Amino acid sequence: MSKGPGLFSEFGKKAKDVLTRDYSDEQKFSISSSSYTGLHLTSKLVQKGGLSSGDVAAQYKHKNTTIDVKLDTESNILTTLTIADFPSSTKSIASVKLPDYSSGKLEVQYSHQHATFTTAVGVKQSPAVDVSATVGTPTIAFGAEASYVTASGEFLKYNTGVCLTNPDSIVTVILADKGDSVRFSYLHHLTQLNGGAVVGDISRRFSTNENTLTVGCSYSVDPHTVVKAKLNNHGNLGALLQHEIKPKSFLTISGAFNTNTLEKTPKFGLALSLKP
Repeated sequence: MSKGPGLFSEFGKKAKDVLTRDYSDEQKFSISSSSYTGLHLTSKLVQKGGLSSGDVAAQYKHKNTTIDVKLDTESNILTTLTIADFPSSTKSIASVKLPDYSSGKLEVQYSHQHATFTTAVGVKQSPAVDVSATVGTPTIAFGAEASYVTASGEFLKYNTGVCLTNPDSIVTVILADKGDSVRFSYLHHLTQLNGGAVVGDISRRFSTNENTLTVGCSYSVDPHTVVKAKLNNHGNLGALLQHEIKPKSFLTISGAFNTNTLEKTPKFGLALSLKP
């Protein structure tokens, strides 16, 4: 576990990764390479519904500075500059997506042994200001986040939550959507499954009385193969198989369908990520 309580955005992230990470109904192909100078290049092609898109990304790391540049097929250029530990215990992030100069954003993250704090602000004339904070320890942490729109003087969102972390389990409760929804997630690591995990996630939206229960699991068949599955109370079933072809190169096959409408064609996704 980390030395501090972690960022509020990390609350429930590991449980969410089990339920959503690598699931897809797209066909993806990516290839990446790295050099000893700290330069990392990645090319990606995505096809969905007969439409194709792609991007080329470059990342350069030097000491505590990282520069990311991504160019996509729609001629957008996303540039991100990250500087860590300057000053100590902080991370500064500046990003802009050209040609939309108003998309620029500045973010500062500060980490302490018993607290974290982040603030982000856009560079346009009347930007939204995002703030989050957590207090506690690696075992128990309380946090909150809010987004304030300076033009209207209103809060776009405010959420709060608590996260309990043990060596074999993680429990998270988040009150979100300005108090209109609550989400409870529980992740339990199963050492007998070679690093597998089971997850239960319950969410309720008070304004519509809508409840969603999702259960999922991951299982390491061997050091190179992982299978995952998930099912919610609306009948949506998903499954995934990921195999490491060679170090850092993965083949992922995923599928999803609704058990209440078996006459519909299931959705399938295929992803191949190569690192020569």
